[in-house]
Amino acid sequence: MGQRARPTGYMENSVSYSAIEDVQLLSWENAPKYCLQLTIPGGTVLLQAANSYLRDQWFHSLQWKKKIYKYKKVLSNPSRWEVVLKEIRTLVDMALTSPLQDDSINQAPLEIVSKLLSENTNLTTQEHENIIVAIAPLLENNHPPPDLCEFFCKDFGKCPRLRLFTQEYILALNELNAGMEVVKKFIQSMHGPTGHCPHPRVLPNLVAVCLAAIYSCYEEFINSRDNSPSLKEIRNGCQQPCDRKPTLPLRLLHPSPDLVSQEATLSEARLKSVVVASSEIHVEVEHTSTAKPALTASAGNDSEPNLIDCLMVSPACSTMSIELGPQADRTLGCYVEILKLLSDYDDWRPSLASLLQPIPFPKEALAHEKFTKELKYVIQRFAEDPRQEVHSCLLSVRAGKDGWFQLYSPGGVACDDDGELFASMVHILMGSCYKTKKFLLSLAENKLGPCMLLALRGNQTMVEILCLMLEYNIIDNNDTQLQIISTLESTGVGKRMYEQLCDRQRELKELQRKGGPTRLTLPSKSTDADLARLLSSGSFGNLENLSLAFTNVTSACAEHLIKLPSLKQLNLWSTQFGDAGLRLLSEHLTMLQVLNLCETPVTDAGLLALSSMKSLCSLNMNSTKLSADTYEDLKAKLPNLKEVDVRYTEAW
Repeated sequence: MGQRARPTGYMENSVSYSAIEDVQLLSWENAPKYCLQLTIPGGTVLLQAANSYLRDQWFHSLQWKKKIYKYKKVLSNPSRWEVVLKEIRTLVDMALTSPLQDDSINQAPLEIVSKLLSENTNLTTQEHENIIVAIAPLLENNHPPPDLCEFFCKDFGKCPRLRLFTQEYILALNELNAGMEVVKKFIQSMHGPTGHCPHPRVLPNLVAVCLAAIYSCYEEFINSRDNSPSLKEIRNGCQQPCDRKPTLPLRLLHPSPDLVSQEATLSEARLKSVVVASSEIHVEVEHTSTAKPALTASAGNDSEPNLIDCLMVSPACSTMSIELGPQADRTLGCYVEILKLLSDYDDWRPSLASLLQPIPFPKEALAHEKFTKELKYVIQRFAEDPRQEVHSCLLSVRAGKDGWFQLYSPGGVACDDDGELFASMVHILMGSCYKTKKFLLSLAENKLGPCMLLALRGNQTMVEILCLMLEYNIIDNNDTQLQIISTLESTGVGKRMYEQLCDRQRELKELQRKGGPTRLTLPSKSTDADLARLLSSGSFGNLENLSLAFTNVTSACAEHLIKLPSLKQLNLWSTQFGDAGLRLLSEHLTMLQVLNLCETPVTDAGLLALSSMKSLCSLNMNSTKLSADTYEDLKAKLPNLKEVDVRYTEAW
């Protein structure tokens, strides 16, 4: 075994932090990658890291060490206490704003101040008080010590005792005089003072604690009697008696113009009032109703319909009340409040939405008005988040399952606001990656009534939805179309948007009129506005080949491209056309045969939508962010695809 190499020459002596005069990131052109430059007496030292993350870690750590050395030196020999107080405040600010996540970041300043106080015993009461006030923010925002962090880094799913301990600890905090304020500070300490929590296991563990605690509120009732409502009963707003008699059959009728206008009724059911009492929960059920006919159903499917179909067949009148005992009520309030707090953190919201997407709550909780009313805040936060990974979790985790969108839609068990949250969810979902036409079809089949009611009340989102239904020919029934038009014309905003729709339809007829060129190439540097201006200048019903290569068009031009009925070849080479435009094209230009996306910013999110363009025979995805999995998926779903260019992609 050879001897360890000894540092020689310039590196024989270590560089002390006190000798570092300046630390800089190398950012000039052609500079070595991931390098730091340290300025010391007599020269400079260049440090190269393996990646940018490690380089930034070194940079902030060296700056921290350098500044801490300076404050230790300044505060070790105080002369004027006004200057000392100012330096302490600056030191505290530095600790609070540091991007570093380490126990010493907050501990080192406290040790410096502690040493200062121990060495200067002749301070006046006022000076003591001023110093304590100066360091107070540091004490309040101090993140958990290493032991607590290590505790929360364990998987509570595999450590039920730790989960139970944390559950009881939070309840104990909630029983203090300050109550939820103490719990809120505990959650803040778990997250840490910066914008991103450094401990990835903290959120799942807190959610696991909340779910277990919420379940425990209903557990005694669930275990003591076999009378918890089924999800179908919750949908219908009723609960079966304790003897669990078979539910009344509920038949959904296939859509038909005649059936829509007819009334179909089921036999009237009278369920006796049942009162079930335990130490924690009281349930009283009274139900007398005549069910309304369903509007739609999956043809040939006799299985239990999913919630989006059932929401329109709620009983005419039903009452269900669930009352918890005092202790269970406090527990429920505490942990629902924690879920609200978790939803307020931007970095936690995507993971929280994903964890709650399967609706991991007992059926009793979904039938409990107080619970769904309080949880509405969390769902609202998801609906307000522009990130697709968050608001996509409002929908069901897979087909046939129920999602928050259905539960909080008008007619759903959790809807208590005449559809305001529903409108917010529709607005954010329509603007994201979902197939607009498919989503509109679902709304037209299941939620047309609530959409029209909200539009009648002036809700702009619903006015836009009704206009889109008319524009995309979603509604086939003439009477329904006339009713939608009457609804739009009954409000100022609706009338204005309907007039704009009529103008667009007239322009569309002119655009699609037979005639004009079969091939068209826009000059380089052309913009979306130039394309719109050109297409509005005449008829392009014969246009089959359009080249927008090397222009400045974006996804915004897709709304004009989908109006070209004969388009078969589209060249978007080296444009800024992205995923949003690609999704719109895939819905409307299903007859497109040749598509060039070379050097465009499209990703898998948009490319996957191409699977609906069954006529594609030539597809160029050269130099895009195509992945190998997406490529294999497209090959399997596009039977006519013969020419494919995937050079300079992951799939190459």
